[in-house]
Amino acid sequence: MAKQRTPEGPPPPPPVQKLRIQYARRGRLRYSSTRDFGRALERALRRSGVPMAYSAGFHPHPKISYANGAPTGAASEAEYFEISVTEQVDPAAVATALDEALPEGLDIVAVVEARPGSLADRLQASRWELRFPGVDPAELETAVAGFLAEERIEVERMFKRGMKSYDARGPVEWARTGVAEDGCAILEMVVRHTTPAVRPDDVLSAITAATSFAPPRSPIATRLAQGIWSSETESVADPLATD
Repeated sequence: MAKQRTPEGPPPPPPVQKLRIQYARRGRLRYSSTRDFGRALERALRRSGVPMAYSAGFHPHPKISYANGAPTGAASEAEYFEISVTEQVDPAAVATALDEALPEGLDIVAVVEARPGSLADRLQASRWELRFPGVDPAELETAVAGFLAEERIEVERMFKRGMKSYDARGPVEWARTGVAEDGCAILEMVVRHTTPAVRPDDVLSAITAATSFAPPRSPIATRLAQGIWSSETESVADPLATD
């Protein structure tokens, strides 16, 4: 029997603290993927001197976990991840150091010490804003009303295992239209997190299927918030806040 290889040297220091971090993805950085952000984050962690905890084994990697990233092309004010560190640190100091080390457009919003429980369990819904340049606000209002009048609207998307059909109407808790200060038609909505995830482009496909609404170009999507969904207040609460 072949002898099992073991890594040389002492094991990595154990984590003593976990931090939950909110960041924004703005401007041209909305086109960055979770993988792109991961590379930028690891560089920023090294430059800022955060005492990261690492996994054991032949290929140690920093203990970072990501939660429900926005699709590539969407801006976001509410992206989240967790890191583990080997020394007690001041969350505010980590926020400042990381924000200075990350490229402009990837901006740290908040850093808090993680409490018991899963961060993913606190990310139950997202509030989105979609801007529709060149669309008559009245036309958008009519289309959204037609969408909301339906109980179920199937859309299709290609996944690794092939094409899949799923409901893009049911997870939408509410949707309303308006006009931005610059006159642009906007749609704001809250979408519950489901499997598979219903993305803004899925909702747009469902609106088009239900009403034949056809904007001249793709809307600009921004995730304004994600967190705990309250059916009583019909709002999305901050997942980093204390209960």
